[in-house]
Amino acid sequence: MRKPLIAGNWKMNNDFRFGIDEAKKIAEYVETIKDDRDVMLCVPYTSLYTINDEMKEKRIAISSQNMFYEDKGAYTGEISPLMLKDMGIETVLLGHSERRQYFNETDEMINKKVLKAEEHGLNFILCVGETLEQRENGKDKEIIKAQIISDLKKLGKTAAKDMIVAYEPIWAIGTGKTATTEQANEMINYIRFVINGLYGTVVSGNIRILYGGSVKPENVKQIMEEPEIDGVLVGGASLTSDKFNKIINF
Repeated sequence: MRKPLIAGNWKMNNDFRFGIDEAKKIAEYVETIKDDRDVMLCVPYTSLYTINDEMKEKRIAISSQNMFYEDKGAYTGEISPLMLKDMGIETVLLGHSERRQYFNETDEMINKKVLKAEEHGLNFILCVGETLEQRENGKDKEIIKAQIISDLKKLGKTAAKDMIVAYEPIWAIGTGKTATTEQANEMINYIRFVINGLYGTVVSGNIRILYGGSVKPENVKQIMEEPEIDGVLVGGASLTSDKFNKIINF
């Protein structure tokens, strides 16, 4: 049985003090509910060390929102896996659609990051998703399959069994639109099928695959009722504890 994961991605939001306060409120709430789900926050670099340090004895994992594919060097503005590990960070979000769209990250670049995470023993959440045009043209599964195969190229089975995949239809991120639960479940089932072809039934049957795209307190219960969906990756609704706590307790 796969344990549900509720992950919040703060993106470029929540300044240092506000972020710490909200993380504490979320952690306090999580302590009051059953330990039958995992909770994670992907926070900005400026808050990573402090919030991770605050959460050490709590039931919340802290993830970086990105990582470069070199250990060190003349890469102004980037953060390396060694820096993340030095802060005690164990997980990194890779391939988010906003990184692909706004920063021109290619599957080749994302694959380098995936392999670098494997090299340093970092867990990762790999984001994949299609545009509205690709879905309407019937190329959605073709695009998702190509992303998975390219992004995971040369990744070993040991690292693959610990990864998390997040399906985020690009047309549903920050738009207020949400894929129907049936659409989300169908695509996540297909993602599991593709991973099964790459790594076999043990890996594909055990990895967690999340849905992300305008997840809110009002729709999370319906999303989580689908059999193939193992959790959610939440954007805007994770920025404050009042909304995110309702999602955690779906």
